[in-house]
Amino acid sequence: MKKLDFCKLWRNILPGNAYLSMRRRNAAGTIFKTMPRFLLFFTALAALATAACGHAERRSFGPLQHESQSVELSAFEKSKAERLNLDLRMSAGELQLKGGAVQLMEADFTFQDPQMKPIVRFTPGALHSELSIEEPHVITTSGRYEWSLRLRDGIPLDLTTNLGAGNVDMKLGTLALRNVEIHMGVGNLDLDLRGTPQQHDTPPHDYDVQVKGGVGNATIYLPAHVNIVANAKGGVGNISARGLEKHNGQWFSKGAADAKVNVHLDIKGGVGNIDLIAE
Repeated sequence: MKKLDFCKLWRNILPGNAYLSMRRRNAAGTIFKTMPRFLLFFTALAALATAACGHAERRSFGPLQHESQSVELSAFEKSKAERLNLDLRMSAGELQLKGGAVQLMEADFTFQDPQMKPIVRFTPGALHSELSIEEPHVITTSGRYEWSLRLRDGIPLDLTTNLGAGNVDMKLGTLALRNVEIHMGVGNLDLDLRGTPQQHDTPPHDYDVQVKGGVGNATIYLPAHVNIVANAKGGVGNISARGLEKHNGQWFSKGAADAKVNVHLDIKGGVGNIDLIAE
């Protein structure tokens, strides 16, 4: 399979003003050269509407800027909240997320347009504390846009990610996950759930993972010694599951029915491959 420039692809298949001069070439994913043209048209159009809504032509803006931000762990501890709700929203770019932070959240941002500095908000709550990181809604945006995020291990986490166009690399195995939702328009997802969660004061906990993709490949690495139940459906592309057994349309981990932790996965893809790896 060959890497394609989605922006060039959209210019070729979308009529007139439907293509909004979206120029983030780093947002490219991998698709099939033999894909039916009409199916690609509607899938890419939907992804473009998600990624480019409200944005005009994207142009490069000066030298790269790097900025680090953090949310103090003490702010979460003072709230005495039971868990953290993290909401990530990016229209186009590259997103990395993993554990290992000293503070509640530590971030390194790379961007070219000063107007594209991400908006970080933390709202403490008695039950759930809310943390959101969002790309600003501006008319002119830059070509290169990257977020590298680290979270504190051991804090019960609900994670929601919305990415219009780009690639996502998440290593979440050390985090105390409760629920994970990932919504992608165009781009590839690498999601690694392997590792030992740092639970601190709570026992290991079941969690759910939902992935909804548009155009691109999804590779999901699953942890050992847990009971996996996975549903995976794709539009155009292949579904493979290594280390899992298939029964009645679902995939299950081998010999882990008595595991203390259950992980439920629901993956829905549009155009691209879905690879589940439990090794």
